[in-house]
Amino acid sequence: MPAALTAAAAGFGTGLSLIVAIGAQNAFVLRQGVRRDAVLAVVGICALSDLVLIALGVGGVGALVVAWPGALTAVGLTGGVFLLCYGALAARRVVRPAATGLRTEGEAAGSRRRAVLTCLALTWLNPHVYLDTVFLLGSLAADRGPLRWTFGLGAALASLCWFAALGFGARLLGRVLAGPRAWRVLDGLVAVIMITLGALLVAGS
Repeated sequence: MPAALTAAAAGFGTGLSLIVAIGAQNAFVLRQGVRRDAVLAVVGICALSDLVLIALGVGGVGALVVAWPGALTAVGLTGGVFLLCYGALAARRVVRPAATGLRTEGEAAGSRRRAVLTCLALTWLNPHVYLDTVFLLGSLAADRGPLRWTFGLGAALASLCWFAALGFGARLLGRVLAGPRAWRVLDGLVAVIMITLGALLVAGS
């Protein structure tokens, strides 16, 4: 398999693993999709926001490594520990799952403007999104060297695919993700991927 394709696939898998965790943003996108309310705008905001944040992470961390080569070791160790903790939390959710799945009920957005503002707030005011995209994906991309932008492109594509599936496939996904069993399976996959990546980062730093 070509190196570029491998880097893109790694970025896609990592990005997807970070995005699929249950959260307010995913719940909102799914809720909008079930109601068919401003779905295109909401999906577009989520995907474009992730693209911008991933680009900032890939470019920023990459520039730091060029200016200070020792930063790669520091970023790798820190990112690896973070991934191990993230994977451990996902594994804990598998053992001790929530009583319910992803909830889609609640008040309607009411207007396209309100839906857009809510989506922007859930995306840009969430501190975890910066850890996931700017720091974590940025550090993993830096480890890819010249292929870091290919890795970032794969992660951005994963974001687009996930949010499009949530928004436009909500009628089907809403039923599947409403149960806790589906999220136990997703969390199990996330735990395996995150712990593996974390161990590789720590070992290689």
